[in-house]
Amino acid sequence: MGQVKGFNPSFSPETAKNYDNSPRGDEAETVRFLAAFGRSALEFAIGTGRIALPLRESGVEVDGVELSPDMVARMREKPGGDDVDVVMGDMSSVGTGRTYPLVYLVYNTITNLLTQDDQVRCFENAARHLTADGVFVIECGVPSWAARQRHQFIDVEAVEVDHVELDVNRYDPVTQLLDENHVHIGADGIRFGAIRQRLSYPSEFDLMARIAGLRLRERHGGWNGEPFVADSRRHVSVYERSA
Repeated sequence: MGQVKGFNPSFSPETAKNYDNSPRGDEAETVRFLAAFGRSALEFAIGTGRIALPLRESGVEVDGVELSPDMVARMREKPGGDDVDVVMGDMSSVGTGRTYPLVYLVYNTITNLLTQDDQVRCFENAARHLTADGVFVIECGVPSWAARQRHQFIDVEAVEVDHVELDVNRYDPVTQLLDENHVHIGADGIRFGAIRQRLSYPSEFDLMARIAGLRLRERHGGWNGEPFVADSRRHVSVYERSA
């Protein structure tokens, strides 16, 4: 099965510019959930500060790790963005030299690590940054929907008078790689937003956690503590150090 050619899976300047144009809508719930774990936190893939900045406003000191300078530059433009300490680099390897009661990685971002080994290293890096009673929180989609779509599918995201937006996907169950392209077709032209992700089931994350010396404390189907059930489209998993 072929893959999308000719794009860098890291976030581009154009992506950073438009990243905040379509808020997900669950930022307040996310912040409320995360704020319960302590007064300091480390966000892997801090991006434009979508979660970090409101979490800081709630009273949590947040540091970040980020690979894309364009995403961080966008955060620096926002109120309070200059106050966040960010280490530039790969979240599976770089460190801040500190430990935290909370390390978190949200919005499917662990899937940007395209091999199982890199995802395991991310868990190990999170464990290195945790205090003795700290937790690692991951939010990620459940890939069942991709497997059910016969591996190639198009979702219509918007149909308006002057434009349409399509989400074009191809999933390889052997490599667990999803090639995705958000296509905007309108009077202003055609734009593409390509990304590649490695999808993993929650059970695989649980094994990665064990390798890193962590164990699952709790799992929810969303930020409001919804039960995680067979039809859940995502999971919020909280890991702690193994006894």
